Amino acid sequence: MPTIPKRPFGRTGHRSTVTLFGAAALSNVTQAQADRTMEMLMEYGVNHIDTAASYGDAEIRLGPWMERYRDRFFLATKTGERTYSKAKEEIHRSLERLRVDHVDLIQLHNLVHPDEWEIALGPGGALEAAVEAREQGLVRFIGVTGHGLTVAAMHHRSLMRFDFDAILLPYNYVLMQNEQYARDFERVVALARERNVAVQTIKSLAKGPWGDKLRTRATWYEPLEAQEDIDRAVHWVLGRGDLFLNTVGDIELLPKVLKAAARFTGQRPSDGEMAAMLQEEHMTPLFVS
Repeated sequence: MPTIPKRPFGRTGHRSTVTLFGAAALSNVTQAQADRTMEMLMEYGVNHIDTAASYGDAEIRLGPWMERYRDRFFLATKTGERTYSKAKEEIHRSLERLRVDHVDLIQLHNLVHPDEWEIALGPGGALEAAVEAREQGLVRFIGVTGHGLTVAAMHHRSLMRFDFDAILLPYNYVLMQNEQYARDFERVVALARERNVAVQTIKSLAKGPWGDKLRTRATWYEPLEAQEDIDRAVHWVLGRGDLFLNTVGDIELLPKVLKAAARFTGQRPSDGEMAAMLQEEHMTPLFVS
């Protein structure tokens, strides 16, 4: 089976597979399903896992695998708490659920709202818990994540406040047709590149909101389903050369994403190809002003 290419994950010293496993896909699955998923990831050589305290049972499902194969993975999790005391408690809970003595990356989860941002990055905030955990050897690096149209601008603000090691935010062809988001995205990625901060992307397969449609996937948005469309979407992200793609939050679609990543040759689909897919698949923005 072909393996997935690797890139330096910012300044961490780790060469991560260009597709990181988005463990939100394990939020609501059995251990047997999680086991099959992990076996597939190892077959493809995926060596980086991104989970979160809020991803249902994901940390619990990963626990048995981290006990046995901790040295094979760069392990990242997230805390959505905003205060020092609650974030500290959640970080320790994550370590217990993951059955590890440390994680490689702790991330402040979905830090977008200005009020929450002030709390988390201010005195007595969650960032202090993350820094303390780093000093204690419980985490090695600190990152920040987010959703929505303002996240790129907020991440730039975050990087100006603190020297984060990684950021995570949405990126896909449809979203980048929003001129303001595109400007904010390129601005924060330029700063990240300057500082050697890893940039992780999500929502690569987003076709649009479910709306009134019957939800047939575990993702909160309607995803692309055809292999050729997934290939285009994945290759469009990876073709930039400076980004990582977090895999889709549905274990049934995951094999298609891994297949697409494994056969990525460096060639990025043209804007014409992407615009044609947008029209053919009736793709719509996931986030609106």
